[in-house]
Amino acid sequence: MTTSARIEDAALLTGQGRFLDDLDPLPGTLVATVVRSPHAHARIRGVSLERARRHPGVAAVIGPEEILATLKPFPLSVSAPTPYYATGTDKVRFVGEPVAVVVASDRYTAEDAAELVDIDYEPLQAVVRTDAAMEPTAPRLHDQAQSNVATDRTFDFGDVEGAFAAASHVVTSSYSFPRYSSTPMECYSVVADWRDGREGPEVVAHANFHGPFSMAPVLAGALGIPTSSLRLIVPGDIGGSFGIKSAIYPYIALMAVASKYAGRPVRWTEDRLEHLLASSSGSDRLMTLEAAVDDEGLVSALRVDLIDNVGAYLRPPEPSTLYRCFGNITGAYTIDNVTIRARGVVTNKAPTGLNRGFGGQQLYFGLERLMDKVASTCGIDPAELRSRNMVPADAFPYATPSGGIYDSGDYHAALQLALKNADYEALRAEQRLARERGEWMGIGVATIVDPSATNIGYVGLATPVQDRTAKRGKSGSTEHVRVSVDLQGVVSVLLGTVPQGQGHATVARDIVARHLGLSVEQVRPRVEMDTATTPWTISSGSYSSRFAPLLTSALLEACDRIAETIKIAGSVLLEADPASLELADGKVRVIDEPDRAVAFRHAAGLVHWDPGSLPEGVSARLYEEAAFTPPQAKAPSRTDQVNSSLCYGFVADVVVVRIDKETLSVNIEKLSTVHDSGTILNQTLVVGQVHGAIVQAMGGAMFEEMTYSDSGQPTAGTFMDYLCPTSAESCFPLVSDHLETPSPLTRLGAKGCGEGSSMSLPVAIANAVADALEPEGIEITSLPLHGNVLHQLLNTREGK
Repeated sequence: MTTSARIEDAALLTGQGRFLDDLDPLPGTLVATVVRSPHAHARIRGVSLERARRHPGVAAVIGPEEILATLKPFPLSVSAPTPYYATGTDKVRFVGEPVAVVVASDRYTAEDAAELVDIDYEPLQAVVRTDAAMEPTAPRLHDQAQSNVATDRTFDFGDVEGAFAAASHVVTSSYSFPRYSSTPMECYSVVADWRDGREGPEVVAHANFHGPFSMAPVLAGALGIPTSSLRLIVPGDIGGSFGIKSAIYPYIALMAVASKYAGRPVRWTEDRLEHLLASSSGSDRLMTLEAAVDDEGLVSALRVDLIDNVGAYLRPPEPSTLYRCFGNITGAYTIDNVTIRARGVVTNKAPTGLNRGFGGQQLYFGLERLMDKVASTCGIDPAELRSRNMVPADAFPYATPSGGIYDSGDYHAALQLALKNADYEALRAEQRLARERGEWMGIGVATIVDPSATNIGYVGLATPVQDRTAKRGKSGSTEHVRVSVDLQGVVSVLLGTVPQGQGHATVARDIVARHLGLSVEQVRPRVEMDTATTPWTISSGSYSSRFAPLLTSALLEACDRIAETIKIAGSVLLEADPASLELADGKVRVIDEPDRAVAFRHAAGLVHWDPGSLPEGVSARLYEEAAFTPPQAKAPSRTDQVNSSLCYGFVADVVVVRIDKETLSVNIEKLSTVHDSGTILNQTLVVGQVHGAIVQAMGGAMFEEMTYSDSGQPTAGTFMDYLCPTSAESCFPLVSDHLETPSPLTRLGAKGCGEGSSMSLPVAIANAVADALEPEGIEITSLPLHGNVLHQLLNTREGK
């Protein structure tokens, strides 16, 4: 499709963005400070708030007593006995967990008064390592639970045991994926107003929350109010999220309670220290994978054991990270037999949640490292090994054993394009010469299936079949949109997703203009979300690459209806059959006589000003709300299969690294990446999405990690310790290419593209580093990979 410039940039570049901390949506708003636990694990023996309440300028101070009196535990995705409140009530379970909130006239006063809150803690032994938390003697985080394993399910598809019994090789390895975040430019921000109405409490909350709006009933459930009494308003700009801001909802509840006791609206804006300490991050995962392999390197079966460290609580939407990639658990490969064990373990770390590419980052690190090990075991080039196992182009739609239905693709062609762009054979020749010189040069290959338009039904897999209520399953990939035309022919578009910088307004404007035959100047998109006025559904939100496949399809549904009414109005003015008309160049014109035309705005004006002239039975309606609901998104079957996403794209990466033997720094020398995200809607935006995901993937692969001491104290609480890549580290030769196999399931054939590189590049870098250090006998089983890690690996190998 034709690429046009982003319309979002001018305001952002001139300081005119509409970020919540810049806005004053409610008059008379007070300011809150959160009092947080300094302990990773401690019993709360007593809380004294009186000194803080007496401090001049303080309007209210709330603690566990007020929370228990006002809130219910947040409804969980599973029936684990791990109740989760907006603050610690009986215990604190991670450093930074809220315990009290001070509300005052300004932030300075609130922070001064917060020092006067007196909390009596009984410190308890903490546990932060996943394996340690699973030990029978481990400190138990939740007294009601029998262990720290909050969820544990096993799934079998096909004849796994038979395939392993017949295998020529059984290749096994264990891997560890780190916990890291997305560090958006703007941290959490909430303005909440508790109102006692005649029919019960109502809560109005402004927050830089990106969705998913499945959190709305979770939040309403904790507040004890109907969802209709909860109004969430999200500004047009939220300073980035990448999934992290889905976890803001506990703070919305907390500030709502603070507003109730203060009697006024309450504002809270998180600082960077709080964000790194206690907001959210992706799950760190331990995993063991086994492959049954024949002499040709073909994989016939997999055993996959996934253990996610979810932090102190299995906070919704977790255990999403365990199941988001359930349908594509076998990646790009024709593996017919699979056993999956999925566990979530609570520890004394901050709770986890969504992070760009969630689930896929972790899965593909294990799967693609394993494929390299299979290649080595069989003596086959890693690229060739992948090619042999790939789903062939003539097999689509392809059904995976776990229930995924891959809609379209040509994996072989995409991989070959990535290899060609990298000049793979020449790189291997160069590597041989480099090794002769004693240099550490490595080439990493990774191929991944990129799920988009998530079916939220996958979370149901965490509940055993016998415990699910018949015909009450949850599923869906619906997105809503509203399109209207005013009396001058200007089209307004209200989107049901909240963008995080992706350019939703630009794409929506272009699609509507093209479909209605208008100039882009005649289309006005709006992206602010207000649950009281914006069309939305439970699955709405800017997550899991939903916009391109789902919302654009809903846009076309609405535009079709608008176009039908405009053509009927045009037929009245032209005295022609509506079926003979088309919309083009701002006009309604006869297809076979393009000079016979009327302006689009005149046809719209007729509907507004002279509706009586419309044919009988035609509604004078230029206001359409549409929902796109793909029937392929269904609840898990009774055999635990689920099509966990609507669309499945593809990414192939070839990355070249060199490791300096003196400093042990890892330097990316080249990256060739090919993406198949179906129909490309805007080339510029796709390239931007790929580049952004690459940089965030670099962070998780080479720099970023949320580390903790054995006592549960975070040891990377600022940007001095938690290292993010900068433009200096991100400057390397990049060849980014695209293949388009349109999805047959979406109106424009589009799939998602914003998360693929965040899933593929971490393991591609790991494969390259492992390849570089292969002569040294070093095996790479974890991330991140930087000089300190390599130093430890080399010293361990050398017995130093």
